[in-house]
Amino acid sequence: MAERAVIGVMPLYDDEKDSIWMLPGYLDGLSQAGLTPFILSLHMTAEEIAATDDFFDGYLFTGGHDIDPALYGTEKSEKCGSICADRDRLEKAVFELAYKKDKPMLGICRGHQLINALLGGSLYQDLPSERPSETSHVMTVPYNKAVHTVNIDKNSSLYGILNTETLGVNSYHHQAVKDTAPSLSVMALSEDGIAEALEDRSKSFLWTVQWHPEFSYKTDDNSRKIFSAFAEACMDYRRRK
Repeated sequence: MAERAVIGVMPLYDDEKDSIWMLPGYLDGLSQAGLTPFILSLHMTAEEIAATDDFFDGYLFTGGHDIDPALYGTEKSEKCGSICADRDRLEKAVFELAYKKDKPMLGICRGHQLINALLGGSLYQDLPSERPSETSHVMTVPYNKAVHTVNIDKNSSLYGILNTETLGVNSYHHQAVKDTAPSLSVMALSEDGIAEALEDRSKSFLWTVQWHPEFSYKTDDNSRKIFSAFAEACMDYRRRK
């Protein structure tokens, strides 16, 4: 059997049930790309994160709760949705450790926003009220269809694997990147000018996307290519360990 890289996946959290959960598309999309995913515990201590980090060859930062505006130095507005302090704490600690080690990371939706915030960027706490537009950023089922397009920078790593300047994407978010973090480069912009994909070119692989390849990878080759690029980077890291 071929060797597979092992990926730590940030847990989703259900406030009402007080429990962690997971959308199968995250795990299945990674698995199809040749990775072995494991869901992290929500309440890992810093010591536990450090002790288990060597087991993982990369991390996936998933969607979910709004991000505490304190992470990017702003007070919480009335339009900001519910936050999960335990997720913010866990993901900040994991990210900072992985960033120092240049470990591959992929952020999706909340993960896209979180990584931007942790590296010094800012967010719109509520896109419809702070930056209204005619572009649909909150779609209805089914979630595997494209509802708007993004324009991909021809100099970006994303263009390098997709080889297209325009991509139709699914979309379900009310927060979004406002100011891009200094170390991040914009790989794709939405029709209304929102940063929808970012990369840190100083790292071996640090990508973020605002859309949801975990919903579309079964039918969309471009979504599979994103997971595959992440998988290749994680395998490269595993070979270097």
